[in-house]
Amino acid sequence: MKSFQELKKLEPGLEYLGIRNIKQAHWNLCSPKLYEQATKRGEGVMSHLGPLVVIRPILSPISTGRAPNDKFIVRDENTETKINWGKVNVSYDPKKFDYLFERLKAYMQDRELFIQDVYAGADPAFRLPVRVITEYAWQSLFARNLLIRIRDRSKLSDFIPEFTVIAMPKFLANPELDEISSDTFIMVNFTKKLVLIGGTYYGGEIKKSVFTALNYILPQKNVLSMHCSANIGEKGDTALLFGLSGTGKTTLSADSRRALIGDDEHGWSDNGIFNFEGGCYAKVIRLSKEAEPEIFETTRKFGTILENVVFDEETRLVDLDDDSITENTRAAYPLTHLDNIVKEGVGPHPKNIIFLTADAFGVLPPISRLTLDQATYHFLQGYTAKVAGTEAGVTEPKATFSTCFGAPFMPLHPSEYARLLAKKIRQHDAACWLVNTGWTGGPYGAGKRISIKYTRALLNAALDGLLDQVEFVQEPFFCLSVPTSCPGVPSEILMARNTWADKAAYDAKATHLAALFAENFKQYKEFISDSVYCAGPKIEK
Repeated sequence: MKSFQELKKLEPGLEYLGIRNIKQAHWNLCSPKLYEQATKRGEGVMSHLGPLVVIRPILSPISTGRAPNDKFIVRDENTETKINWGKVNVSYDPKKFDYLFERLKAYMQDRELFIQDVYAGADPAFRLPVRVITEYAWQSLFARNLLIRIRDRSKLSDFIPEFTVIAMPKFLANPELDEISSDTFIMVNFTKKLVLIGGTYYGGEIKKSVFTALNYILPQKNVLSMHCSANIGEKGDTALLFGLSGTGKTTLSADSRRALIGDDEHGWSDNGIFNFEGGCYAKVIRLSKEAEPEIFETTRKFGTILENVVFDEETRLVDLDDDSITENTRAAYPLTHLDNIVKEGVGPHPKNIIFLTADAFGVLPPISRLTLDQATYHFLQGYTAKVAGTEAGVTEPKATFSTCFGAPFMPLHPSEYARLLAKKIRQHDAACWLVNTGWTGGPYGAGKRISIKYTRALLNAALDGLLDQVEFVQEPFFCLSVPTSCPGVPSEILMARNTWADKAAYDAKATHLAALFAENFKQYKEFISDSVYCAGPKIEK
């Protein structure tokens, strides 16, 4: 029996997948044609100045964000020993996958399908040819925006996908029959190089499934795959910014002094840094023109897709402050909607690596310099904190740890990514920093958020080498090296303890957070060196 890869070269259209008897296949439509199809089919409307606002059917399973509990990876002889199986990477039986796929193919018969052939990865040496098959025109536009377009259309006739993503939002799983918890599913089959998505309208699942594939493929080629933004200064110095949602990764990487390589997903090979994507998928809830002018302008441009955004039926003006659908409002737009970008999507090896955290406990310093072991430690932790009110029942800051700053999309063991990161930092002598964009003077509710003005000044000083010329002192709880001064920043805020009126309260809160760090890191102890294990906070056992 021939594999999918062999069949792709022999069979036309979608027959290599066994997809037949479809009503019509729309191959690689350009953005204006996808707009026409989306509006004609009632999938969305054109809003003021041109963005496409997606309209979800009322009588449908409505998902406004990722479905982490509905993602599965097929467990077979190829993946058995490679995947870090557990609560994040949940195994699925290959025979059940095949049965679900057969039912999905039956569902696709006599329907219109939209196909986009694109690349993931700006470096030709490591790019992944991806075919995205959807039942909605707007999701085809999403794939065209977020991944890398093939601008020379003559090359599309010779395109052979190495990975295929099929997204059918209206097709629902049978939880009892398929032995899963809901009618939503994201099924990843690394052997067949195939992803099946159903029961969700959220465009982000397409993007993240491709990211998951690259996180599996690239490290096995000695390329570090990373959930981070990247930009480059006038002197050719690349910086990487890691951070979970709410830490300011997208905001801080969009710097007028530095050209943006990409805002979310990158690879680090022996050639340097390369963007996985051709676009951005930015949260836009309460987005303001004053605070983030570049991103704000994308919500007023043709080609942008707005998800979960409320608009006026008469004027078609959007209301970015309205969270009545969800807090997770999104804009999906091509990078070319921004002015200051690196069009090639590549850059040299990074000079600086920044880990961003929004510490709602208010105990971490605004910036600190990390040793190699500390960088590995904090990379594995992927720490930030949720504030009160973000989730039901959360009444005080809640520590959140996401391995490698992207746990839901990391199929290999965390130590594999950490080992590669440490190797590349050592090889290219990159400086590492921990930047707290969270609270100072007390925890959330008592202190205040660190000024974005000060955060930018500290970040710029680190990137420009100004902090190399100042004295550093060690804070006592996390053993972090903190600068004693920085241009444009009051020196009294640099050591977090100094900003608290009640020093005993600070000590108690810092001890509490340090204990949470220590407890979470136990899971990595047997996989890393003693020096990395000892690079964490010093607390009494």
